[in-house]
Amino acid sequence: MQFHELKRKNKTRKAKQVGRGGKRGKTSGRGTKGQKSRTGRKLRPEMRDIIKRLPKNRGYRFNSFRLSPVIINLSDLEILDLPNNEVNPKALLKAGIFSENKIKGGVKILGTGDIKKKLKVSDCFLSKTAKEKIEKAGGTVHIA
Repeated sequence: MQFHELKRKNKTRKAKQVGRGGKRGKTSGRGTKGQKSRTGRKLRPEMRDIIKRLPKNRGYRFNSFRLSPVIINLSDLEILDLPNNEVNPKALLKAGIFSENKIKGGVKILGTGDIKKKLKVSDCFLSKTAKEKIEKAGGTVHIA
């Protein structure tokens, strides 16, 4: 074997040039049109796209972050055995009816059902019929 007959194990290859025209033709290996095919491209930040997809928080479709009150009926209060017949969010929490997270929006008493107990209601929202039925049964209502 002579020196001129030697061959390299790996042939030398010219580095592939991307997007410089020449041999690649038309799109020069950059795919097709658009921002990604241009030189010196800077992609638009992804966060901006996410923000732009979010709806504006206004109008009738917007669900506010206001907490809605937990609802309880008079028929449920009739069954419950509360100490001193006092009805307020703290007493209902101690009775284990609601969790602390749910009760943050307050408690609303609705007038469904009848009541015979003399309840002392405080710090609760009431419907008109519930208020009338509680007072008719001899109970008291304190709204702070």
